[in-house]
Amino acid sequence: MSEKSTNTQIWGAGAASGVGSMPGGDAREAVKTVTGSLESLPYLPELPARGPGADMIGRTAGLLVDVYAHVEPSGWRVSDRPGRDTRRARSWMVEDLDALEEFTQGYTGALKVSAVGPWTLATALELRNGEAALSDAGACRDLAGSLAEGLRNHLADVRRRVPGARLALQLDEPSLTAVLSGQVRTASGYRTHRAVDRGVVEGALRDLIAVGTAAEAPVVVHSCAPRVPFALLRRAGAAAVSFDFSLLTEREEEAIGEAVEGGTTLFVGAVPGTDAALSDPAGSVMGVRTLWRRLGLSPETLADSVVITPACGLAGASPAYARTALAHCARAARSLADNPE
Repeated sequence: MSEKSTNTQIWGAGAASGVGSMPGGDAREAVKTVTGSLESLPYLPELPARGPGADMIGRTAGLLVDVYAHVEPSGWRVSDRPGRDTRRARSWMVEDLDALEEFTQGYTGALKVSAVGPWTLATALELRNGEAALSDAGACRDLAGSLAEGLRNHLADVRRRVPGARLALQLDEPSLTAVLSGQVRTASGYRTHRAVDRGVVEGALRDLIAVGTAAEAPVVVHSCAPRVPFALLRRAGAAAVSFDFSLLTEREEEAIGEAVEGGTTLFVGAVPGTDAALSDPAGSVMGVRTLWRRLGLSPETLADSVVITPACGLAGASPAYARTALAHCARAARSLADNPE
C-alpha cells in the first residue's frame, strides 16, 4: 500500500474524543467533564438518563423542521403538530447548549456535535400506522430533507454560541448495516423490511454530509454495530468513520486501508464504554499499531489518521468511569503521536 496519507482534519494529530452519550442528567457537569478531559476534540454530550427527548432519537427529532414526533409505548412516532414531547426535546437541547456555551468561552479549537443519521432515524421513527418510516421511500426522503434543514439550523446555532470553534458534525448510524442487509424488523416482529438499495442509502448520506461540508464542518459517521460499510461511507464523502475496534473483522481491514489512503480519518473505539479495568494507555492502542503494520501503512500517518474514542457512548458507565475513560482516550492518543512505531 502507498505510504502517503492526506487526512489532516480540524482536530489535528494525536486527537481523542467521545462518541456522544454521558451518564447522569446534569448538563453542566457533563459538559465540564468533556471539555476538561478532551483538549483536541470535545463534544456536546447527550444525557439519555433524563428521559424521552434526551435520548438520541428524541433529541434529533427535536431538530427536525416541519416534522414532529411524540412518544408512544413502542417508541417515537410522527405527529401532526409539535406537542409536549417535541417541546421537551427542544428544551433539553437548549439546556445542553447553554452549558456548552458556558464552558467554551474563548475556545478556538475543534468541537463536535452529533445527530442521528437519516437511516437510523428512519428505522426508529414510526409513521402513523406504526411501521417505521423505513417502510415508505417517500417518508424517508421527507425525513432526510427535514433533517438536513434542522442540521443547518443546529450548526448555525452552535457556531453563534461558540464563535471561535471549528465544528465537526457526527451522524450516528448504528442501524445502517441492518438497513443495507434487510434486517430491520417490521412492527409485528414477524418480517423484516426489504433491504434499501445501496445507491439510495449512499445518496441520502451524501446529501446530509453535504450540509456539514457547506457549513465547513467535516462529517464523522459513527456506527457501533458490526460490519460498518467503510467503502460506502467514503464514497458518500464522510471525512471520518467512527467504529468499535473490537468488532472489526479481517474482511473490513482492506476497506480500512483504502479509506485511510483516500484521506478518511478513523475514529477508533479502543476504550470500553462501560466500567472496566483499563490497561496503560499505550496498551489500549496496541491493536491499532498492529493493524497499521499488517496493512503496510506508514507509522508516520498513524497520529494524523486516527482519533481515539470509547467503543461507544458512555451512558451505561458510572460517572467516575466516564471521566476516567475520556482521560484515558486522551493519553492513548498522545502515545500514538509521541511513539508512532
